[in-house]
Amino acid sequence: MVSRFSPTYNFCVPGGRSLRFGIIGVGVFIAAYVASIVLYVNSGMGHPHQFAESPPSAGGTTVIIAVEDIQSDNSLLIANYSVSVGPELLDPVTQNLKEDLSLVLTSVVAASKHTWLQGTLPDVFRVSLPLTGDVADWPFDTYQSGPISAKLLSGAAQQPVIHTVIMVDRMLGWKINVSHVKSDVFGPYRVDLYRSESTVGFGVLILGVLIALAGVALFVAVETVRDRRKFQPPMTTWYAAMLFAVMPLRNALPDSPPFGSWIDVTIVIWVIVALVASMVLYISCWWRHLKHDKPVV
Repeated sequence: MVSRFSPTYNFCVPGGRSLRFGIIGVGVFIAAYVASIVLYVNSGMGHPHQFAESPPSAGGTTVIIAVEDIQSDNSLLIANYSVSVGPELLDPVTQNLKEDLSLVLTSVVAASKHTWLQGTLPDVFRVSLPLTGDVADWPFDTYQSGPISAKLLSGAAQQPVIHTVIMVDRMLGWKINVSHVKSDVFGPYRVDLYRSESTVGFGVLILGVLIALAGVALFVAVETVRDRRKFQPPMTTWYAAMLFAVMPLRNALPDSPPFGSWIDVTIVIWVIVALVASMVLYISCWWRHLKHDKPVV
């Protein structure tokens, strides 16, 4: 028989609350994971895809522009050009060019003309396209090219060759929009580039981790200074580890912006300041809590 004065303990409420918070935490984690995968897939990541094509030509000749990379530091777009030659330009016996073939490019930095000699086949070559944009706006920086056009000329008379232009996106983390400079569908192209939502989200997540490190460090230091938590000497190495983790995290940002950009001024430098201040506060607790202890002989 239990006395009515016997102490009773209610273990259900705390346990149930912890279980409830655990289930909510797992649900939030799963939802965030699924959302990141969906965002990755919808951003066109992981595989090349065609994003522009001019009307097909009767001769079957095609110029393929494969956008490979962007150098945001010096505002250059790297693209590979290749030519798929139609039957009218090939020798029926050798299946090689029956006349010299030249590809004339505009809005390029490295070269403006590439020629393949009679008896050969066109190969792939790389060009650099100038862009306008400012990497200091990372991760919301956008870039725009000048008018891009490709003209094929055949033979010694340099006769124009009607051809189809296909543009392929092989870059990860970027989205590309193409528009015609003129209303003519055969006119020059203008390319607009901006970072995909998944890339922006990844960068924001890393910046959030940096801010979280500084917040946790300050919380632990302040609670120890207020004597609400006991000083733990091994925690000093934890502060040092977090301090040295700042730069690797900063360099892990997609297309890491140059040093001195707005994220350094508004986030990174203040995370470092907060971590150093937290370490100083925690070391002051070491001095205050252990100053009366006798040194070990």
